[in-house]
Amino acid sequence: MGAGHMDMSRYMEMFMWHSEISRVVEDIPGGVRTTTESTSPDLTAQLQAHVSSMYAHLDQGTEVACMSQSLPTLFRHASGYRRQLTFTPTGVIAEETANDPALTDAIRAHAREVTGFVQEGMPAMMQQMMGPGGMMGGMGCGGMMGPRSP
Repeated sequence: MGAGHMDMSRYMEMFMWHSEISRVVEDIPGGVRTTTESTSPDLTAQLQAHVSSMYAHLDQGTEVACMSQSLPTLFRHASGYRRQLTFTPTGVIAEETANDPALTDAIRAHAREVTGFVQEGMPAMMQQMMGPGGMMGGMGCGGMMGPRSP
């Protein structure tokens, strides 16, 4: 199952309302613990659905490209790190850890990218797309949200 219209609509909705989302990233041994929340019940549901969907894509090996510089690494090595998702009344807590230091770096890089999306919204996403490795930055990822084989 690839990232479809529903995923894209969810992304755009979250980007539009990014200022209504709060995010805390804590480095833990081997990775991160992120807490992403909103006081809006609609955004809370979107956040929970988004992270659940991304974890399902990782588990199924259906890569979602290309809004993130670090996401392709996480998809290529999805079996090499642990993911734990906990719903809270206002959002999600995600813990992602790995034993491989390079994968730990990718996990932490992705957490920083997502924090940029939360803080800056659409401009941060556009910067990622235009940068090296982004959809428009020369790597040719087959579509902004389309599925990619590992």
